[in-house]
Amino acid sequence: MLNTKNLVTSEKDIPSYWVFRYYLNINEELTGQDLKIKSAWNPGERTPSLCIYVDKTKMCYMFKDFSTGKGGNKINLIQELFNVSYSHALERMIKDYNVYVKENPINRKSIKPVTKWEMGLVIPRDWYKTDAEYWLQYNIGSSMLEKYNVKPIDYYTMTRESEKIKIDSKYMYGYYNNNNEVYKVYQPYNKKHKFHKVMPHVQGLDQLRYDQPYLVICSSLKDAMCLKSFGYNIEVIAPDSENTLIKPHIIENLKVKYKKVITLFDNDEAGKKAIATYKSMYDLDGLCLDKDKDISDSVKNHGIEYIRSILSPLLKKIIHK
Repeated sequence: MLNTKNLVTSEKDIPSYWVFRYYLNINEELTGQDLKIKSAWNPGERTPSLCIYVDKTKMCYMFKDFSTGKGGNKINLIQELFNVSYSHALERMIKDYNVYVKENPINRKSIKPVTKWEMGLVIPRDWYKTDAEYWLQYNIGSSMLEKYNVKPIDYYTMTRESEKIKIDSKYMYGYYNNNNEVYKVYQPYNKKHKFHKVMPHVQGLDQLRYDQPYLVICSSLKDAMCLKSFGYNIEVIAPDSENTLIKPHIIENLKVKYKKVITLFDNDEAGKKAIATYKSMYDLDGLCLDKDKDISDSVKNHGIEYIRSILSPLLKKIIHK
């Protein structure tokens, strides 16, 4: 027998957790926890950028996709997924929900937001020989690390209500802003948790002196420092993650201060897509080095002199484009 008691006519009667699970094919129950998955618009990305979270003022699920800038509520999700108007998204959601509940039991539940882990103590340590060996393979020395406020960390703690955990690693570095606050933790040999983002920050923005004619936007702070070590008449910045687009007001301000702003992103699908996005949104020319995945790996594997011989004519061509 078909179940008709759960049929609805209003979007208010459709739980937001159902919408996100159904249209994004999420296997786990959404009961109040935050979730980060690969972008529905950029499924080939290496680092998941689609964040699903609870808006505590409305007690419903929302989304923010950092690879595209898309975000909003359950209806906005359907709009973006299927490129339809608000009214068509609303109509589709009600229709799909009513089809679903005819054959599937719906146990309505209240959403209870889960308390998030927060950064606690960050304990620095001295530089070791192993640190020098790691960074120098990318031609990044101590003066460059000091300039960009990169410091070695002994350990840091994470707290959540009465819970507390300690995280340590032989190779662990804090990226600090000018207020001596950690905005990101970098663990290069931890494949699962290579980065821990503490707060939003455009990397390298604090270090700009506006005394060079050109600005290059790189994929990461490591790539930016590596490129800066080449000695070109440039300054460098990087978004706080490969899936984050630098905000328009920042880009427009930077375009006024330099003769030209360009991008140098990774040699992969995500990097090439980012080059195209910055071109379409901000009219910035860009390139990727057709060697290893990124410029720092290219320097590590082939040496700075060889990479400079390849990169220099490419930069000159795009700067004078």
